[in-house]
Amino acid sequence: MSYELTGKLIAKFDVVQRTENFKTREFAVEKSDDINGKTILNYVKFQCVQDKTTIIDRVNIGDEIKVYFNIKGVKWEKNGATNYITNLDAWRIEQILQPNAKTGPIDSEYMEPLDTFSSTAPDAVDDLPF
Repeated sequence: MSYELTGKLIAKFDVVQRTENFKTREFAVEKSDDINGKTILNYVKFQCVQDKTTIIDRVNIGDEIKVYFNIKGVKWEKNGATNYITNLDAWRIEQILQPNAKTGPIDSEYMEPLDTFSSTAPDAVDDLPF
């Protein structure tokens, strides 16, 4: 079964070579939830394994991302004690692009033409080859 979580990337860790044939990489995501007008922050650590360790390379700290992952659990017994370990194995990441205030809607009434024949803008350049 697959799950997904959306939040802000807050940490990326180095690849760890666990054995000769097995490597992992972890990263953390901050997820905020508004409950009854109060913002609750949760911090979730994921791991990537093998060829998926590179999926975090193309996003930056602070980016809003959607993480697709599976939940894996193992039972671990040592010296008569039993422990259960749960991993969130990420297999896909999508960057969520936020609208930029500078590239938001443009009101054409206030646009200056970029030619020297009719522009009053000081940065207008006549770059025509003729």
